[in-house]
Amino acid sequence: MYIVIAIIAFGVLIAIHEFGHFIVAKACHVKVNEYSIGMGPAILKKQGKETLYAWRLLPIGGYCAMEGEDEDTGDERAFTRQSAWKRVLILVAGAGMNFLLGFLIVLVIFSSADGFYTNEVTRLVDGFQYADNGIAVGDEILSIDGHRVFTSQDFLTYMSRAGDTVDMVVRRDGEKLTLRGYGLKPETYNGVTQYGIGFGVTEATAWRTLKYSAYTAYNFVRMVWMGLSDLVTGAVGLNEMSGVVGIVDVINDVGQQTQAETQSVWAAIEDVMYLVAFIAVNLAVMNLLPIPALDGGRIFFIFINLIAEKVFRKTIPAKYEGYVHAAGMVLLLGLMAVILVSDILKIVR
Repeated sequence: MYIVIAIIAFGVLIAIHEFGHFIVAKACHVKVNEYSIGMGPAILKKQGKETLYAWRLLPIGGYCAMEGEDEDTGDERAFTRQSAWKRVLILVAGAGMNFLLGFLIVLVIFSSADGFYTNEVTRLVDGFQYADNGIAVGDEILSIDGHRVFTSQDFLTYMSRAGDTVDMVVRRDGEKLTLRGYGLKPETYNGVTQYGIGFGVTEATAWRTLKYSAYTAYNFVRMVWMGLSDLVTGAVGLNEMSGVVGIVDVINDVGQQTQAETQSVWAAIEDVMYLVAFIAVNLAVMNLLPIPALDGGRIFFIFINLIAEKVFRKTIPAKYEGYVHAAGMVLLLGLMAVILVSDILKIVR
């Protein structure tokens, strides 16, 4: 069941991404030749006034085919003929819809919560070893090494990535206080390895549910950047990356494990959907990276052309930009193939 949910979720994520492009392109009066949900042979299709709407066999993708995406076709309503701000808006819309979907999924999940953990310290365990010139009950932890802290989970995330010491900013008695070189570490208290800090819980009003859902969506973005940073610095390797097959396997494992632990299908679906929300935000961030073939790469070229036009009075011909994006797509497909083989080997092992 969870594999089916995962496959459907991927189809929805891509369809909603392309719908973002589609709806903004229409609003900007750009000609859209086809809007397709799924890939492969068409199961259902309907020709609109100018756009072909199609439902295709494989629920693994979709696309919004605009007139003149990679070359000037001479049509005044072609994508390449539009002003820079319109093109940027259309390209950003796909990622924007993915981010919005991720936020809405979290909001729905959190709507049943009774309360949320805050960043306020409400207790320290007996024998807490770092109280001197350090954290005190009543402190509101604002940041760790420059990273904003909104909840107790943020505290755990950034402490787990910290070195031997941290620079921690807290609000105490209404004033900000910086704890520089604070050597807080997990210790064994009452037989459990922990930081020894208890955080407060705030009631889940409508406003707080909205606010903590926004915090979570923002934290998803930060987690993606942390992952990219780890990849660039070599903290993690390419063999630890996962593609569609690997992610579907993880979603299936999460669903089955939660169901086994809680004996509740609903709890399992909630955990699966929380993971889908993270994937939605992940797709939004990754798609905006300045990599050829991705929307971020196209946006990058728009700004390069704006600069070139101001400085040299010339722009990069659309066909050459198309060649760059085509080469980028080939490289991305190659990387996806490598990750696919890696995912399958992991599952087999």
